[in-house]
Amino acid sequence: MSHHIDVSSLLRKSVCELYSNLVTRPTGAAVRCEIEHELDRIGERALTVIDFSHVKLLDYSCADEIVAKLLLQYVSVDAPRREVYFVFRGINESHMDAIEAVLKRHDLALVSQLADGAARLIGDIGPDERLAWETMAKLGAAETKEFASASGLEPDSAEKMLDTLWRRRLVIRYDGGYAAVGTRTFATLPTTQH
Repeated sequence: MSHHIDVSSLLRKSVCELYSNLVTRPTGAAVRCEIEHELDRIGERALTVIDFSHVKLLDYSCADEIVAKLLLQYVSVDAPRREVYFVFRGINESHMDAIEAVLKRHDLALVSQLADGAARLIGDIGPDERLAWETMAKLGAAETKEFASASGLEPDSAEKMLDTLWRRRLVIRYDGGYAAVGTRTFATLPTTQH
């Protein structure tokens, strides 16, 4: 199931009704706490759109508090809180420097949805992972065997790559295969994982 969280409305709710700038670490922490409360209500597995469309200014400290600290809770190899996938919408050029800096610092990547609906990866992502994600994005959803054929990877290498992308929450794993985050409606995928 897909959920939408408007960051600017949470900012106005938690900080000030007339405020649309995300500056200072305490402001970012307050907004992240509001996002976490929303996420606590959605269950163990979901796709969540984090919408920055109405945020005018985002500084480094808020990007770290909201984007990096939020992702770190769900992209853990050891024990993520839940299986939550994110698509970040409305990231504009004025937000990009801060977001890219915190993603690189924490070894993270995310899926950003562009104005035309297309998805792209931003952050710290190697060329092999990027190519694999782009291949899966073209396929939409596929079993490992189909992905291996399309990517030119051996089946074992394809499985390892898909597992890496899944652990980074860049692809969704479900019974029968994988789907690239941001390219397919999560609600249409089976709710159980293999």
